[in-house]
Amino acid sequence: MSRITRRRALQLGTAGAAGYLLTASSASMRRVWGAGDKIRVAGIGVGGKGSGDIEQAGKFMDVVALCDIDDQRIATRARTWPDAKQFFDYRVLFDKMAKDIDAVVVSTADHSHAPASMRAMKLGKHVYCQKPLTHTVHEARVMRELAAKAKVCTQMGNQGSALNGLRRAVELVRAGTIGAVREAHVWTNRPAQYWKQSPDIVARPKEAPVPKHVHWDEFIGPAPMRPYAVAFAPRPAYHPHDWRGYWDFGTGALGDMACHTANMTFRALQLDAPVAVAAEAAEINSETFPAWAHIQYLFPARGDAPACTLHWYEGKKDGKTVLPPAELLAKLLKKGEKLADSGSILVGEKGILFSPNDYGAQFRITPEKDFTGLQTTKPEKLPAGVDGDQDVHMKREWAEAIRAGKPELASSNFDYAGRLTEAMLLGNIAVRFAGTKLDWDAAKLAFTNSAPATKLVSKEYRKGFELPPV
Repeated sequence: MSRITRRRALQLGTAGAAGYLLTASSASMRRVWGAGDKIRVAGIGVGGKGSGDIEQAGKFMDVVALCDIDDQRIATRARTWPDAKQFFDYRVLFDKMAKDIDAVVVSTADHSHAPASMRAMKLGKHVYCQKPLTHTVHEARVMRELAAKAKVCTQMGNQGSALNGLRRAVELVRAGTIGAVREAHVWTNRPAQYWKQSPDIVARPKEAPVPKHVHWDEFIGPAPMRPYAVAFAPRPAYHPHDWRGYWDFGTGALGDMACHTANMTFRALQLDAPVAVAAEAAEINSETFPAWAHIQYLFPARGDAPACTLHWYEGKKDGKTVLPPAELLAKLLKKGEKLADSGSILVGEKGILFSPNDYGAQFRITPEKDFTGLQTTKPEKLPAGVDGDQDVHMKREWAEAIRAGKPELASSNFDYAGRLTEAMLLGNIAVRFAGTKLDWDAAKLAFTNSAPATKLVSKEYRKGFELPPV
């Protein structure tokens, strides 16, 4: 379906030539950076969020290559870096420039995060990848494993991690300020006006000609091939944005926002793998994510911390936004206060931490009279972050980690981000088995009571876009 141009023919001549022989050179892993040395970075996916990502990375690195399946997006970013090499296939970028780049920023659609990032890490390249880290649970696990094995510095783009307010909330909860937490609630305003999915789209959209500036085969990447389409003319069905609502390309509201809105909770409670997940959800179709869902994750006890249930809410049911229990919200909202359209709540034995914010960076603890003086927005024990420009700070952290050779300096490195993403994406399996409690064995990457659910932990890849072995 993708047209064959002279440029495409030249690129395909060597695409994938490295195949699975991609290996990180020992030199790349032992690199010692001098004060004047520049980190050379390539942007993979440079439109939308990716445009800002490569712009911010460029504050600390030399942008030497731009890659996007959309020629218009390449042209826009090339105005800033006219000397950067241009590609529409990340496989060709790696084949031609493996010796000329040190790091990559991956800001593609979700389904291409792991294939692009893992190829980079196999070559010993440092990786900044947008959230959610991956498209599947299995990918989250192997991304984390490969990052550790390759000894590269990584960062996921859940930029709220950089905010001082989030870090202060985390340390307060860890210190036992609100007491033992047995329940937490997180809600989001997605998808709403942000993209189309069920109930607006429940069947495959109508096929349409591929625009000349779009390289369709490369957009499809590892997913099963399907035609370019328009859902609501002239609005494209998938690229550049609405792919988020489709099973084959995105991860829905949960994937888009849990890495942000559940991040503070996950860090504060020091969660890892749940032992079970269950959901209630709208009717499931084969194309798009359900119109609404309420997902419950059961996390086991951790040290002195008790078992905890994390509730996730998204979408609208019968015209009403799916939210935490009204009686809980009534305890938190002040007279005349309207509930924020996204946020989180941690219910402790001594108090309740309430954050009316995507990132958990603004918060208050109730009853407020019992916590006077504690609700500052500056961390006292955790490393200081920033109060603004969090996207820039995430790239700064990543660059500093690379120069120091210390992956742990990046606050959302793949060791953490892989665990967060792996846990959250279990919910996208649970909604397909609504009404059933799925028991999860993290060590085996399997549901012990559902073989059909276990099949959804991983996926098949279109030839040429498979994951390299760890």
